Amino acid sequence: MRLSLAAGSVALVGLAVLGAAGPAYRLGVPLGSAFSIVRWGAYVALGGAALSLAAVLWSRRKGRTGPAVVAGLGVVAGVLTAAVAYGWLRQAQGAPPLHDVTTDLENPPAFEALAAKRPSDSNSLTRSREVDQLQRQHYADLMPLTVSQPPRLVFDRARLVAENQGWAIVSSDPDNGRLEATDTTWWFGFTDDIVVRATPWGAATRVDVRSVSRYGLTDTGTNARRIRRFLAAIQAP
Repeated sequence: MRLSLAAGSVALVGLAVLGAAGPAYRLGVPLGSAFSIVRWGAYVALGGAALSLAAVLWSRRKGRTGPAVVAGLGVVAGVLTAAVAYGWLRQAQGAPPLHDVTTDLENPPAFEALAAKRPSDSNSLTRSREVDQLQRQHYADLMPLTVSQPPRLVFDRARLVAENQGWAIVSSDPDNGRLEATDTTWWFGFTDDIVVRATPWGAATRVDVRSVSRYGLTDTGTNARRIRRFLAAIQAP
């Protein structure tokens, strides 16, 4: 039993190391170092899974069911932890070097209230041609949404969706169809700024969204995913 518990404990240590990456970044650890913590969490978890597997085989050979079950749980915990870490790292490394994503490349929604609230060392809100080209290349699916309803109704729904998705509303202007908000990721605590614009579009309403990370050259794809979720929720019955 001691071998099984020890092996399972190594897997759990890997899980703890992985979980510590986000809080470490919030406390001031550089992002690159936080990514390294994620990798080490995966390595430790895999080591724990390997030791747990050895403990399973040993316990079965000795006919000890209880220790085999405990060691089996260590295998599962280690493999799942490593899989989560690997998936997150792959997603982060595969994302383009973008921190500013919008549905309107020609006339991106502008920040007003949040422009004054962003820390002085935040990323610039000025988009370049290179940024536009990168977005066209990697997020060609991001386009304005046209809704067959009056602007005020669409705006009210947009605000409700934003609140339901956990955004903190900073500015709401239904008369001009503008909403500004922030969203903070749960693990690393990245704060992103968002502006939603609802514009009369013939007999319908056009909805544009822009989501910008305050720090970092890449957002690991978070801003594009946020915009997709938001627009999908507005279209949902």
